[in-house]
Amino acid sequence: MLARLTTGIVCLFAATAAGAAEKPNIILAMADDQGWGDMAYNGHRVLKTPNFDAMAASALRFDRFYAAAPVCSPTRGSVMTGRHPNRFGCFKWGHTLRPQEVTIAEALKKAGYTTGHFGKWHLGSVRKGSPVNPGASGFDEWFSAPNFFDNHPILSDKGKAVQTEGESSMVTVDAALAFIRRCVAEDKRFFAVVWFGSPHGPHQALEKDRRRYADQPTALQHFYGEITAMDRAFGKLRGELRVLGIREHTILWYCSDNGALKKVGSSGGHRGIKRQVYDGGLLVPAILEWPAQIPKPRSTDVRCNTSDIYPTLLEIVDMSIEHQPPLDGISLLPLVEGKMTERPRPMGFWDFPVRGVGTPSRQWMTELLTAQAAGREPEDTWKLRLDAGKITKRYSEAELPGWAAWIDGDWKLHRIADKTGGRVRYELYNLAGDREEKNDLLARESDRAEAMKAALEAWQRSVVRSFNGEDY
Repeated sequence: MLARLTTGIVCLFAATAAGAAEKPNIILAMADDQGWGDMAYNGHRVLKTPNFDAMAASALRFDRFYAAAPVCSPTRGSVMTGRHPNRFGCFKWGHTLRPQEVTIAEALKKAGYTTGHFGKWHLGSVRKGSPVNPGASGFDEWFSAPNFFDNHPILSDKGKAVQTEGESSMVTVDAALAFIRRCVAEDKRFFAVVWFGSPHGPHQALEKDRRRYADQPTALQHFYGEITAMDRAFGKLRGELRVLGIREHTILWYCSDNGALKKVGSSGGHRGIKRQVYDGGLLVPAILEWPAQIPKPRSTDVRCNTSDIYPTLLEIVDMSIEHQPPLDGISLLPLVEGKMTERPRPMGFWDFPVRGVGTPSRQWMTELLTAQAAGREPEDTWKLRLDAGKITKRYSEAELPGWAAWIDGDWKLHRIADKTGGRVRYELYNLAGDREEKNDLLARESDRAEAMKAALEAWQRSVVRSFNGEDY
């Protein structure tokens, strides 16, 4: 099965003869900048998240779930591909997918799913003619924004700018539900990606949500209010699955795209902030609901990450991909089935020292709306990211710059290099009893550290080869 996937150039799909009735509907929902501790069920003393709490109390709750990167676009790319985002050059916010990558939407389409994307994209353009818009990445329907968005957003309906009205999370869910209802009415198996624009700053909560936190500083009122509004929209999405009679056989998987924000967010006591690979910048809330396979609530301390979503879904629908580029994620189906008690292989993280690319959603979507109202498309074709598939720069396997980490069981090794990779230092922690990553055990555990160094650097060299185009 997934263990027998190989590498190559041409992506050929093969589905088994399993009937469509045996395959679940799938919804992937994701917050934008919600830390592990930004949930009432994870112990936040102020936030009100009743719908997330209810799901966490009835489903599979991941207590050690990691974003593949400490910022947004790379993590979203890991969900789409099952690969560490550095493999396809999605180093920071605003970087894109490569058209050469196989996405989960493309794979599930081949497995007979109708696919839809709703909300934040941030993996390319949301304009017509782009090789990295949601439609070019496997989605039949899409109502998307190029980046985060606030209330009353302008979204792209398969390339046509549409002015919406309403709170941003509810706008996203309502669009997704319209798609889901059509699929149910037409007896189609569906895959829906619902990526919220909240609680990314600037935080602009509705007055009724802000007032719930009136005893807090103004910045926190808006931050908490946005999460509460997102919780309400998510509750509507989850509730509608029961109304439609599809809850039992629908996978609903929720997580965030990176760890806690500075000043307003909560890491739940884990060390680190956004853009670092300490756990506080990577650990996110995550819950998987699938009543047909997870009839009773439970939680897991097995360490998992967003790259695992792709191979898990492929195994669930019994789909294999011939000539699959190297995957960093693993299938979590054994975990869903209660058969996995520890992760069978380590996880690698690498925050490469490359700058992000500005993607001002409101400005760009306003320009698109204005141009289309005048009967034309904007002339700034560079925003289409037409060169997304070009590999114009090659990196050396000998130079491994930036901050990387390797998690093997409860052990976590940090490799902290400068921007050239010339100067390197290491830190080693046992996460089981040191969630704040304060007790560096590098000297005491020298043999373990050396083995982990070798494994991490071998993985990094593999990532460099992928970036240089050797997978295609």
